[in-house]
Amino acid sequence: MRAVVTGGTGFIGSHLCERLLAADHVVLCVDNLVTSSVDNVEHLLGDPRFQFEHWDITQGLDVPGPVDAVLHLASPASPVDYLRLPLETLRVGSTGTWHALDLAVAKGARFLLTSTSESYGDPQVHPQPESYWGHVNPVGPRSVYDEAKRFGEALTMAYRRTRGVDAKIVRIFNTFGPRMRPDDGRAIPTFIRQALRGEPITVTGDGSQTRSLCYVDDIVDGLLRMLAGSHGGPVNLGNPHEVSVLELAQWISKLTESSSEIMLIPRPQDDPGKRRPSIALAGELLDWTPTTPVEHGLRETIKDFRRRMDFGEVTEQRHHPVTPVLNAAARP
Repeated sequence: MRAVVTGGTGFIGSHLCERLLAADHVVLCVDNLVTSSVDNVEHLLGDPRFQFEHWDITQGLDVPGPVDAVLHLASPASPVDYLRLPLETLRVGSTGTWHALDLAVAKGARFLLTSTSESYGDPQVHPQPESYWGHVNPVGPRSVYDEAKRFGEALTMAYRRTRGVDAKIVRIFNTFGPRMRPDDGRAIPTFIRQALRGEPITVTGDGSQTRSLCYVDDIVDGLLRMLAGSHGGPVNLGNPHEVSVLELAQWISKLTESSSEIMLIPRPQDDPGKRRPSIALAGELLDWTPTTPVEHGLRETIKDFRRRMDFGEVTEQRHHPVTPVLNAAARP
Protein backbone atom coordinates (compact mmCIF):
# COMPACT_ATOMS: atom_id res chain seq x y z
CA MET A 1 0.00 0.00 0.00
CA ARG A 2 1.13 3.53 -0.73
CA ALA A 3 -0.16 5.92 1.91
CA VAL A 4 -0.13 9.72 2.04
CA VAL A 5 0.01 11.01 5.62
CA THR A 6 -0.74 14.71 6.04
CA GLY A 7 0.69 16.14 9.23
CA GLY A 8 3.08 13.21 9.17
CA THR A 9 5.91 14.85 11.12
CA GLY A 10 3.63 15.64 14.04
CA PHE A 11 3.41 13.73 17.29
CA ILE A 12 0.80 11.15 16.24
CA GLY A 13 1.63 11.42 12.53
CA SER A 14 5.27 10.41 12.99
CA HIS A 15 4.27 7.32 14.99
CA LEU A 16 1.75 6.46 12.27
CA CYS A 17 4.40 6.77 9.52
CA GLU A 18 6.67 4.52 11.56
CA ARG A 19 3.96 1.87 11.98
CA LEU A 20 3.05 1.92 8.27
CA LEU A 21 6.68 1.34 7.33
CA ALA A 22 6.93 -1.49 9.87
CA ALA A 23 4.03 -3.13 8.01
CA ASP A 24 6.04 -2.79 4.76
CA HIS A 25 3.93 -0.02 3.24
CA VAL A 26 5.23 2.97 1.23
CA VAL A 27 4.69 6.36 2.88
CA LEU A 28 4.58 9.92 1.56
CA CYS A 29 4.69 12.23 4.57
CA VAL A 30 3.45 15.77 3.89
CA ASP A 31 3.83 18.56 6.45
CA ASN A 32 4.42 22.32 6.52
CA LEU A 33 6.37 21.99 9.83
CA VAL A 34 4.49 24.88 11.44
CA THR A 35 3.77 23.03 14.69
CA SER A 36 6.04 20.00 14.27
CA SER A 37 9.64 19.14 13.48
CA VAL A 38 11.37 17.04 10.87
CA ASP A 39 13.34 15.65 13.80
CA ASN A 40 10.37 13.37 14.47
CA VAL A 41 10.91 11.48 11.20
CA GLU A 42 14.66 11.94 10.81
CA HIS A 43 15.24 8.25 11.59
CA LEU A 44 12.95 7.33 8.67
CA LEU A 45 14.58 9.47 5.99
CA GLY A 46 17.05 6.80 4.92
CA ASP A 47 14.30 4.27 4.21
CA PRO A 48 13.62 4.09 0.43
CA ARG A 49 9.94 3.44 1.15
CA PHE A 50 9.64 6.79 2.96
CA GLN A 51 9.42 10.22 1.34
CA PHE A 52 8.99 13.54 3.11
CA GLU A 53 7.61 16.62 1.37
CA HIS A 54 7.61 20.03 3.05
CA TRP A 55 4.33 21.43 1.80
CA ASP A 56 1.25 23.32 2.96
CA ILE A 57 -1.78 21.28 1.88
CA THR A 58 -4.03 24.34 1.91
CA GLN A 59 -2.17 25.25 -1.30
CA GLY A 60 -3.28 21.98 -2.96
CA LEU A 61 -2.30 18.33 -2.79
CA ASP A 62 -1.25 16.89 -6.14
CA VAL A 63 0.62 13.62 -5.68
CA PRO A 64 2.02 11.80 -8.72
CA GLY A 65 1.61 8.03 -9.01
CA PRO A 66 -0.81 5.67 -7.33
CA VAL A 67 -2.16 6.30 -3.84
CA ASP A 68 -4.07 3.67 -1.86
CA ALA A 69 -4.82 5.62 1.32
CA VAL A 70 -4.92 9.23 2.47
CA LEU A 71 -4.62 9.68 6.23
CA HIS A 72 -5.41 13.27 7.11
CA LEU A 73 -3.84 14.39 10.41
CA ALA A 74 -2.72 17.90 9.41
CA SER A 75 -3.81 20.56 11.91
CA PRO A 76 -2.54 22.42 14.92
CA ALA A 77 -3.86 20.33 17.82
CA SER A 78 -2.80 22.14 20.98
CA PRO A 79 -4.60 25.19 22.38
CA VAL A 80 -1.29 27.07 22.40
CA ASP A 81 -0.94 26.46 18.67
CA TYR A 82 -4.48 26.97 17.42
CA LEU A 83 -4.95 30.10 19.53
CA ARG A 84 -1.72 31.43 17.98
CA LEU A 85 -2.76 30.31 14.49
CA PRO A 86 -6.56 30.65 14.39
CA LEU A 87 -6.96 31.37 10.68
CA GLU A 88 -4.43 28.73 9.66
CA THR A 89 -6.27 26.18 11.83
CA LEU A 90 -9.59 26.97 10.18
CA ARG A 91 -7.96 26.86 6.75
CA VAL A 92 -6.35 23.45 7.15
CA GLY A 93 -9.55 22.02 8.66
CA SER A 94 -11.59 23.27 5.73
CA THR A 95 -9.51 23.84 2.58
CA GLY A 96 -6.85 21.34 3.62
CA THR A 97 -9.45 18.63 4.22
CA TRP A 98 -11.08 19.47 0.90
CA HIS A 99 -7.77 19.01 -0.93
CA ALA A 100 -7.03 15.75 0.90
CA LEU A 101 -10.48 14.39 -0.04
CA ASP A 102 -10.02 15.48 -3.65
CA LEU A 103 -6.77 13.52 -3.73
CA ALA A 104 -8.61 10.44 -2.46
CA VAL A 105 -11.24 10.88 -5.18
CA ALA A 106 -8.63 11.32 -7.92
CA LYS A 107 -6.68 8.23 -6.84
CA GLY A 108 -9.59 6.01 -5.80
CA ALA A 109 -7.99 5.85 -2.36
CA ARG A 110 -9.38 5.20 1.09
CA PHE A 111 -9.57 8.28 3.29
CA LEU A 112 -9.25 8.63 7.06
CA LEU A 113 -9.97 11.88 8.91
CA THR A 114 -8.55 12.22 12.40
CA SER A 115 -11.11 14.33 14.17
CA THR A 116 -11.12 15.08 17.87
CA SER A 117 -12.95 14.76 21.16
CA GLU A 118 -13.09 18.56 21.00
CA SER A 119 -16.01 18.11 18.60
CA TYR A 120 -18.03 17.39 21.76
CA GLY A 121 -16.99 20.74 23.27
CA ASP A 122 -17.61 21.02 27.01
CA PRO A 123 -19.88 17.97 27.11
CA GLN A 124 -23.16 17.72 28.99
CA VAL A 125 -23.28 13.95 28.39
CA HIS A 126 -20.76 11.74 30.16
CA PRO A 127 -19.07 9.61 28.92
CA GLN A 128 -19.33 10.83 25.34
CA PRO A 129 -20.78 8.41 22.75
CA GLU A 130 -20.51 9.03 19.02
CA SER A 131 -24.26 9.75 18.91
CA TYR A 132 -23.78 12.85 21.10
CA TRP A 133 -23.84 16.04 19.01
CA GLY A 134 -21.79 18.06 21.43
CA HIS A 135 -21.90 21.32 23.38
CA VAL A 136 -19.62 23.70 21.51
CA ASN A 137 -19.28 27.47 21.77
CA PRO A 138 -19.12 28.39 18.05
CA VAL A 139 -17.65 31.86 18.66
CA GLY A 140 -15.31 31.21 21.60
CA PRO A 141 -11.52 31.20 21.23
CA ARG A 142 -11.36 27.38 21.04
CA SER A 143 -13.96 27.30 18.25
CA VAL A 144 -11.29 27.73 15.58
CA TYR A 145 -10.21 24.14 16.30
CA ASP A 146 -13.55 22.64 17.34
CA GLU A 147 -15.47 23.98 14.38
CA ALA A 148 -12.69 23.29 11.88
CA LYS A 149 -12.81 19.64 12.87
CA ARG A 150 -16.62 19.57 12.86
CA PHE A 151 -16.61 21.07 9.36
CA GLY A 152 -14.03 18.47 8.31
CA GLU A 153 -16.35 15.73 9.56
CA ALA A 154 -19.31 17.16 7.63
CA LEU A 155 -17.20 17.46 4.49
CA THR A 156 -15.88 13.91 4.83
CA MET A 157 -19.38 12.48 5.15
CA ALA A 158 -20.59 14.56 2.19
CA TYR A 159 -17.79 13.09 0.05
CA ARG A 160 -18.65 9.59 1.29
CA ARG A 161 -22.34 10.04 0.39
CA THR A 162 -22.04 11.94 -2.89
CA ARG A 163 -18.63 10.99 -4.32
CA GLY A 164 -18.48 7.37 -3.21
CA VAL A 165 -15.23 7.87 -1.29
CA ASP A 166 -14.35 5.09 1.15
CA ALA A 167 -14.03 7.75 3.84
CA LYS A 168 -13.86 7.23 7.59
CA ILE A 169 -13.79 9.46 10.69
CA VAL A 170 -12.19 8.82 14.06
CA ARG A 171 -12.48 11.11 17.07
CA ILE A 172 -9.25 10.98 19.04
CA PHE A 173 -9.31 11.66 22.78
CA ASN A 174 -6.35 12.87 24.86
CA THR A 175 -3.27 11.12 23.48
CA PHE A 176 0.24 11.17 24.89
CA GLY A 177 3.64 9.58 24.41
CA PRO A 178 7.18 10.18 23.13
CA ARG A 179 7.76 13.04 20.65
CA MET A 180 5.22 15.38 22.17
CA ARG A 181 6.49 18.96 22.04
CA PRO A 182 7.35 19.98 25.58
CA ASP A 183 6.16 23.51 24.84
CA ASP A 184 2.86 22.56 23.17
CA GLY A 185 0.79 23.68 26.15
CA ARG A 186 -1.10 20.47 26.86
CA ALA A 187 -1.17 19.08 30.38
CA ILE A 188 1.16 16.07 30.15
CA PRO A 189 4.10 17.70 28.32
CA THR A 190 3.74 20.85 30.42
CA PHE A 191 3.72 18.93 33.70
CA ILE A 192 6.65 16.70 32.72
CA ARG A 193 8.76 19.64 31.52
CA GLN A 194 8.05 21.63 34.66
CA ALA A 195 8.67 18.66 36.95
CA LEU A 196 12.00 17.79 35.33
CA ARG A 197 13.17 21.40 35.53
CA GLY A 198 12.06 21.83 39.13
CA GLU A 199 9.62 24.57 38.15
CA PRO A 200 6.14 24.92 39.68
CA ILE A 201 3.67 22.50 38.07
CA THR A 202 0.84 24.75 36.88
CA VAL A 203 -2.66 23.28 37.17
CA THR A 204 -5.53 25.33 35.76
CA GLY A 205 -8.57 26.08 37.87
CA ASP A 206 -8.90 23.83 40.91
CA GLY A 207 -7.69 20.80 38.93
CA SER A 208 -10.98 18.92 39.25
CA GLN A 209 -11.55 18.84 35.47
CA THR A 210 -10.89 15.39 34.03
CA ARG A 211 -9.10 13.93 31.03
CA SER A 212 -8.89 10.39 29.67
CA LEU A 213 -5.37 9.48 28.65
CA CYS A 214 -4.48 7.08 25.83
CA TYR A 215 -0.95 6.08 24.84
CA VAL A 216 0.00 6.86 21.25
CA ASP A 217 0.73 3.24 20.26
CA ASP A 218 -2.87 2.31 21.04
CA ILE A 219 -4.23 5.25 19.07
CA VAL A 220 -2.14 4.34 16.01
CA ASP A 221 -3.39 0.76 16.24
CA GLY A 222 -6.96 2.08 16.25
CA LEU A 223 -6.30 4.32 13.24
CA LEU A 224 -5.00 1.42 11.17
CA ARG A 225 -7.90 -0.82 12.18
CA MET A 226 -10.33 1.92 11.17
CA LEU A 227 -8.56 2.42 7.85
CA ALA A 228 -8.84 -1.30 7.06
CA GLY A 229 -12.53 -1.50 7.96
CA SER A 230 -15.66 -0.56 6.04
CA HIS A 231 -17.50 1.60 8.59
CA GLY A 232 -17.52 5.34 7.96
CA GLY A 233 -17.74 6.35 11.59
CA PRO A 234 -17.33 8.51 13.47
CA VAL A 235 -15.68 6.20 15.98
CA ASN A 236 -14.15 7.30 19.28
CA LEU A 237 -10.56 6.28 20.00
CA GLY A 238 -9.40 6.89 23.55
CA ASN A 239 -8.92 5.41 26.96
CA PRO A 240 -11.87 5.41 29.40
CA HIS A 241 -9.31 5.68 32.26
CA GLU A 242 -10.37 9.09 33.57
CA VAL A 243 -8.18 11.17 35.87
CA SER A 244 -8.45 14.70 37.23
CA VAL A 245 -5.85 17.22 36.09
CA LEU A 246 -4.71 17.68 39.68
CA GLU A 247 -4.27 13.92 40.13
CA LEU A 248 -2.32 13.82 36.88
CA ALA A 249 0.04 16.55 38.11
CA GLN A 250 0.60 14.66 41.35
CA TRP A 251 1.17 11.41 39.42
CA ILE A 252 3.78 12.98 37.15
CA SER A 253 5.47 14.65 40.13
CA LYS A 254 5.80 11.26 41.80
CA LEU A 255 7.08 9.46 38.67
CA THR A 256 9.70 12.15 37.99
CA GLU A 257 10.68 12.28 41.68
CA SER A 258 10.34 16.03 41.40
CA SER A 259 10.44 18.53 44.23
CA SER A 260 8.25 20.97 42.27
CA GLU A 261 5.29 22.51 44.01
CA ILE A 262 1.85 22.41 42.38
CA MET A 263 0.52 25.88 41.59
CA LEU A 264 -3.09 26.69 40.65
CA ILE A 265 -3.53 29.19 37.81
CA PRO A 266 -6.64 30.57 36.04
CA ARG A 267 -8.55 28.14 33.86
CA PRO A 268 -8.89 28.96 30.13
CA GLN A 269 -12.25 29.91 28.62
CA ASP A 270 -14.35 26.93 27.41
CA ASP A 271 -11.92 24.41 28.91
CA PRO A 272 -13.89 21.13 29.06
CA GLY A 273 -14.88 20.05 32.57
CA LYS A 274 -15.06 16.33 31.82
CA ARG A 275 -13.67 14.17 29.08
CA ARG A 276 -14.12 10.40 28.77
CA PRO A 277 -14.92 8.41 25.65
CA SER A 278 -17.44 5.70 25.23
CA ILE A 279 -15.47 3.13 23.20
CA ALA A 280 -18.16 0.46 22.83
CA LEU A 281 -18.39 1.14 19.10
CA ALA A 282 -14.62 0.78 18.61
CA GLY A 283 -14.78 -2.53 20.42
CA GLU A 284 -17.68 -3.73 18.30
CA LEU A 285 -16.45 -2.56 14.89
CA LEU A 286 -12.66 -2.68 15.26
CA ASP A 287 -12.14 -5.17 18.09
CA TRP A 288 -10.12 -2.35 19.61
CA THR A 289 -9.44 -1.33 23.16
CA PRO A 290 -6.36 0.39 24.61
CA THR A 291 -3.88 -2.07 26.13
CA THR A 292 -1.07 0.17 27.40
CA PRO A 293 -1.35 1.01 31.12
CA VAL A 294 -1.34 4.77 31.62
CA GLU A 295 1.53 4.60 34.11
CA HIS A 296 3.70 2.66 31.65
CA GLY A 297 2.94 5.26 29.00
CA LEU A 298 3.82 8.08 31.37
CA ARG A 299 7.12 6.42 32.25
CA GLU A 300 8.00 6.05 28.55
CA THR A 301 7.07 9.67 27.90
CA ILE A 302 9.13 10.90 30.85
CA LYS A 303 12.08 8.81 29.62
CA ASP A 304 11.77 10.44 26.18
CA PHE A 305 11.64 13.92 27.73
CA ARG A 306 14.74 13.22 29.84
CA ARG A 307 16.64 12.14 26.74
CA ARG A 308 15.64 15.18 24.72
CA MET A 309 16.28 17.60 27.54
CA ASP A 310 19.78 16.12 27.87
CA PHE A 311 20.40 17.02 24.23
CA GLY A 312 18.72 20.41 24.40
CA GLU A 313 15.89 19.48 22.07
CA VAL A 314 13.25 20.89 24.40
CA THR A 315 14.16 24.48 23.53
CA GLU A 316 15.66 23.96 20.09
CA GLN A 317 12.97 22.23 18.03
CA ARG A 318 12.86 23.53 14.50
CA HIS A 319 9.73 25.37 13.39
CA HIS A 320 8.89 27.14 10.17
CA PRO A 321 6.59 29.98 9.08
CA VAL A 322 3.14 29.32 7.65
CA THR A 323 4.07 29.49 3.99
CA PRO A 324 4.28 26.86 1.24
CA VAL A 325 7.88 26.10 0.31
CA LEU A 326 7.27 24.83 -3.20
CA ASN A 327 5.04 26.15 -5.92
CA ALA A 328 2.88 23.71 -7.83
CA ALA A 329 5.15 23.68 -10.87
CA ALA A 330 8.22 22.85 -8.80
CA ARG A 331 6.75 19.93 -6.91
CA PRO A 332 7.86 16.42 -7.89
